[in-house]
Amino acid sequence: MSPELWGLFVSSLISSTLLPGGSEAYLAWLTVDGQYPTEQLIAIATLGNGLGGIITFAMGRLVAIRYPFRMLQQKSHRHVKLYLTRYGSVSLLLSWLPIVGDPLCFVAGWMKFNFLLSAIFIMLGKFLRYCVVAGIFL
Repeated sequence: MSPELWGLFVSSLISSTLLPGGSEAYLAWLTVDGQYPTEQLIAIATLGNGLGGIITFAMGRLVAIRYPFRMLQQKSHRHVKLYLTRYGSVSLLLSWLPIVGDPLCFVAGWMKFNFLLSAIFIMLGKFLRYCVVAGIFL
């Protein structure tokens, strides 16, 4: 795999953990450049970003071992807990959102959502986002 594609993968992975990144801009640049098939770029970005979301989910799972989720009883957290309880793993379709997406994956892991369903919805949400980004720059 070329350095540009590895860069897209790493940028996408980092962008989906609790660290900032610029995977959308990198994907847009590579899409406009036209050197690689758009489908390949979307697949690599989705894989990196999805794995980052799953890593963040796993970090939440690890935190749950030491700190049970019931510890979040503050009023400001109740609406998030209610939303996540109501929609479960499906809410992870929104994991692509800036600012709230990464914490959403973390809290879903903390709440011990089903891993397989969560991974599917994380990947699907990320895939849809990258399809839109690439589509804009085609």
